[in-house]
Amino acid sequence: MGMDTLAKDIFRLRNGETGQIVQNRMDEFRAKGAEDENQIFKELCFCLLTANFTSERGIKIQNAIDDGFIYLAQEELTAELIRLGHRYPNARSKYILAAREHKPKLKEMLELSSKNKNQKDVRHLFAETVLGFGYKEASHFLRNIGYDDLAIIDFHVVDVLVRHRIIRKPKQKSLSRNLYLKIETALAKLAKCCEISQGELDLYLWYMETGKILK
Repeated sequence: MGMDTLAKDIFRLRNGETGQIVQNRMDEFRAKGAEDENQIFKELCFCLLTANFTSERGIKIQNAIDDGFIYLAQEELTAELIRLGHRYPNARSKYILAAREHKPKLKEMLELSSKNKNQKDVRHLFAETVLGFGYKEASHFLRNIGYDDLAIIDFHVVDVLVRHRIIRKPKQKSLSRNLYLKIETALAKLAKCCEISQGELDLYLWYMETGKILK
């Protein structure tokens, strides 16, 4: 067990059908980032939904509500989230309504923040600005619109790293920013060893844990 063993497992996946699926998904993320701010906003809403929830069910809810993220009143959005089985309908509708304030300037935020080429600065801006976003949610959102050098650290990723003795199991479920950045440093080393971005690495680690490649 160790980083070399995990890297070899990822190399094997890259050289097979899984590798092509991952590349296709990364292409989809880059294409999403080139779309208009309404589409980017709906991806932001998806990432708000998946916090402490499942990506698979979040995708179904995103597809069902679609443009409703943009125009539904908070009470209507809450009712839809309840109907669709979200775990936290009241909190998520509140976050989505608050996020609408940023929708007209999403493209501007991304363009202005990326001028210095530091994706971590872009993430920090969104984590500080968007209600309901921490580093994980901001990383997830940015990866899904083409920013590929940020770690999305959830319990699936932590479990893989702990099992391969790359990190120790955190004592707390909610990661502090310092611990998040420390684990991200380990993931950056693994990504470099595998010659892939951290965004790609996340998809491989997720596949190893769940057998699925989502977003």
